Amino acid sequence: MSYRVLVTGSGGLLGSKLVKSLIKAGHEVIAIYRSHEPPKMTGVAPVKLDITRTQELRNLIIRVRPEAVIHAAAMTDVDGCERDKAGAWRVNVGATEAIAKASKAVNAYLIYVSTDYVFDGLKGLYVEGDLPNPINYYGLTKLLAEFVVKEVSDDYLIVRPSAIYGVGGSKTSFAEFVANSLSRGEVIKALTDQFVSPTYNKFLAEAITEALEVKPRGILHVAGPRLSRYNFALRIAEELELPAELVREGRVKDMVGWVARRPRDSSLRTDKARKLLRTEFHDLSKALRDFRNEWLNSRSRGS
Repeated sequence: MSYRVLVTGSGGLLGSKLVKSLIKAGHEVIAIYRSHEPPKMTGVAPVKLDITRTQELRNLIIRVRPEAVIHAAAMTDVDGCERDKAGAWRVNVGATEAIAKASKAVNAYLIYVSTDYVFDGLKGLYVEGDLPNPINYYGLTKLLAEFVVKEVSDDYLIVRPSAIYGVGGSKTSFAEFVANSLSRGEVIKALTDQFVSPTYNKFLAEAITEALEVKPRGILHVAGPRLSRYNFALRIAEELELPAELVREGRVKDMVGWVARRPRDSSLRTDKARKLLRTEFHDLSKALRDFRNEWLNSRSRGS
């Protein structure tokens, strides 16, 4: 079935892949962006809009009447959220509330992209029903936005990924940073004592597109396997045939430039999503092979 889908953050690391995945699946896309334009494709209607202008945002949703809304835009700079709490609130909570209310008004299925940082990191391998306990302001705003979605919407899915990586969009991901640095012969430090579930942006987008067809309700963890940042960097070096000896061990206590605390182990269990979805979002080897091709293509284009 083909839907009219409104996507926020359509020029971002996830949003740019979402647009492509949705178009490939035959949907029509209204692509909201702030500064970084979404992919130019047939079937994509780009709309430049700051989502903190909530009245304009609500008016747009009411006017175009999408059958589905995928809210992928967020202020994701963890330290930036700590420094500018008012700004983080406007983007991550205020805009989400406006989107949830407008989505309900037009009977749109709402998919909200949250984060593993709603957890404190004391346990790791969190399941959907585990009690959130954010330890930084970014995680708090994302959790409060989850509460808003649950309170306002009758027809929603909250998707929690972890450490999204890939090529494209307005943000350089950790994997791209590692690949670019090692390719230039630069030594990098990666943390041995912080664990995440690295999530490939393209596969996450495909999983969300599939979820649009399946329409599960509630919360779904969509992420890769549990790895330390250090071991993830080594896997990237191995797949891209880059010098792994340039990857040095670091520890959280060495990160003196951090303003906000980070969870030590915010990895996610994905059993529920793996039963519901066919997309192999959890396959790290497959994801890194795909990432390798995308990264090489981006270099050949000089981007």
